[in-house]
Amino acid sequence: MVPENETQFTEFILLGFSEKPEHQGAIFLLFLVMYLVTVFGNLLIMLAIGSDSHLHTPMYFFLSNLSFVDLCVVSTTVPKMLMNILTQSKVIPYADCLAQMYFFLVFAGLDNFLLIAMAYDRFVAICHPLRYTVIMSPRLCVLLVLLSWILSLLNSLLHSLMVTQLSFCTDHAIQHFFCDLPQILKLSCSDNLVNNVLAYIVAGLLGVLSITGIFFSYSQICSSILKVPSAGGKYKAFSTCGSHLSVVSLFYGTGLGVYFSSSVIHSSWKSTVASAMYAVVTPMLNPFIYTLRNKDIKDALRKIISRKASFQ
Repeated sequence: MVPENETQFTEFILLGFSEKPEHQGAIFLLFLVMYLVTVFGNLLIMLAIGSDSHLHTPMYFFLSNLSFVDLCVVSTTVPKMLMNILTQSKVIPYADCLAQMYFFLVFAGLDNFLLIAMAYDRFVAICHPLRYTVIMSPRLCVLLVLLSWILSLLNSLLHSLMVTQLSFCTDHAIQHFFCDLPQILKLSCSDNLVNNVLAYIVAGLLGVLSITGIFFSYSQICSSILKVPSAGGKYKAFSTCGSHLSVVSLFYGTGLGVYFSSSVIHSSWKSTVASAMYAVVTPMLNPFIYTLRNKDIKDALRKIISRKASFQ
């Protein structure tokens, strides 16, 4: 039987952060600035790595891919929100909503897999330095990135196909600033138990395996660093991991924050803010982390600036 309040609709409504008109200008300006900073910062990282032959190593190959993915994450969510504020319309077509959800899941999954690959790279570099160039060959690096794409695409495709099997009722207002999978599942008036179980199993499995893999890598790294006799050697070894460890902490910290906020906190506004930290703030901060803590990136950026100045 079809529920009485089920209708054939073609759009969702993204409620965003606030429905008060006086708040829209400040929200628009804040997210526009964050979006531009994220785009500029990540493009700069990619340009620095691509233009400096000294940075054509596995670690920076993964970093340039991470910057590209972070750029895609914010470009999937923020421009639509900014457009909605400008046009004073909160509507997003059903097909566009599914596409946004699909690509957000793809790029969030890629972030996760690339951080694992970067942890493995640091593990090999510090624990097996003599075999590093043999193990982390260009072929393996490309295969790891390709595998990350395949797993992310398949995971996202599975969730998207499951969502298309759901029916939605007259309430199609999403308490969010983008089409996030858990929020869409809440609006379904058909049985979404399988979808929810699948979402939690996949998220839990990927989260546990990822955190376990990264924890194992860093436990081995710490063990190897402690065996280094000189303090200078220990600092140099750990400094190569500092940026990645900061990004890992930020990514999984905000990710767990989103999970607990949606499970424990019943305030839609607080849940939306937690998601913004994960989907917008984290990609914005990553370039700053790698720029401020990484001498090689700083040197590459100085070369670009000096080259630019010499042409003027």
